Amino acid sequence: MTPHRTPFFLPWLYPSLLWRMPVEDNSVYLTFDDGPVPGPTEFVLDTLRSHHARATFFCIGDNVRRYPHLFLNILAGGHAVGNHTFHHLNGWHTLTGRYVRDVADCDAILGLHQVETKLFRPPYGQISRRQIRHLEGRSIVMWDVLSVDYNKRLSAEACLRNTIRAARPGSIIVFHDSYKAEKNMAYALPRVMDHLGSSGFSFKALPA
Repeated sequence: MTPHRTPFFLPWLYPSLLWRMPVEDNSVYLTFDDGPVPGPTEFVLDTLRSHHARATFFCIGDNVRRYPHLFLNILAGGHAVGNHTFHHLNGWHTLTGRYVRDVADCDAILGLHQVETKLFRPPYGQISRRQIRHLEGRSIVMWDVLSVDYNKRLSAEACLRNTIRAARPGSIIVFHDSYKAEKNMAYALPRVMDHLGSSGFSFKALPA
């Protein structure tokens, strides 16, 4: 199995979820989870700007509440945003009613900034079939490539190498604009973009 690429059987088990974009050209879709927070989010925005790239940010509602200026900077950069719950809840460990309310709370804080989005990513990628049914009408976005930048036991070089090796046209790639992932993300992200860009790839945001 290619390192960091989603196992082939998961899209088959959960076909209603979005795992990879249709391959129309040499595009990849960078996504960033768990922000916005000062430092990592600003680094990501600067890196995207220097590469003339667009991406998608799956935002925790409570972080948007705490750092509205960073959320507005994401929007000003022309990037897409998605719902990542208000409190970063693990769907496998949360009752469906509470989970759905937390998603709605995130919607509400995004709405204060005149943002409506159908894009949703479950924290940890963990969501029950019942929760999926209750979120019908949303685009539940998973991934094709996981950078594993949050794993402190993984070297930054391995994070870079494995992400490049797994990427392919249409890949939805996960990084994190979070403090936990900051070290590996800050090393790998610009180098991944340099490598893929020089290989003819473009970077697009997911359609909202």
